[in-house]
Amino acid sequence: MRMLDLPPLWLALMIALMWAETRFSGGLPLPGWVGGLGWLLIALGIAVTVLALVAFLRARTSPIPHTEPEAILTTGLYAVSRNPIYLADAAVLLGAGLVLGAVSVVLLLPGFVALITRRFIAGEEARLAARFADDWTAYAGRVRRWL
Repeated sequence: MRMLDLPPLWLALMIALMWAETRFSGGLPLPGWVGGLGWLLIALGIAVTVLALVAFLRARTSPIPHTEPEAILTTGLYAVSRNPIYLADAAVLLGAGLVLGAVSVVLLLPGFVALITRRFIAGEEARLAARFADDWTAYAGRVRRWL
């Protein structure tokens, strides 16, 4: 069951819920530029995810949640956010909500952030603190969790 508890699956579920909402309600009638902004957020989210995954590969550590870290990432995207992949997921979710014209994005986006923080980030940060004590404390003191 742990294999099914992955952030991309939660993201897909949230997008599916927004899609279902808009199929029933018809979605909000938004101007075309709002959909364009949504697609831009989706593209940026995907690009950030790819760059962050490359950083994991270079550091020879796993991006899979609930695994023991082999390294602490502190440069590149990780110098700006401790969780660029989760930030990218939130951008994709917001972008999908804009593209779909989903009212539910107003509730699902903060719900997604809270879920990711509780189910994944808290444990990841605890493992990093246990493994990299002083380095983690210094890093967490200078780089914010989200932005």
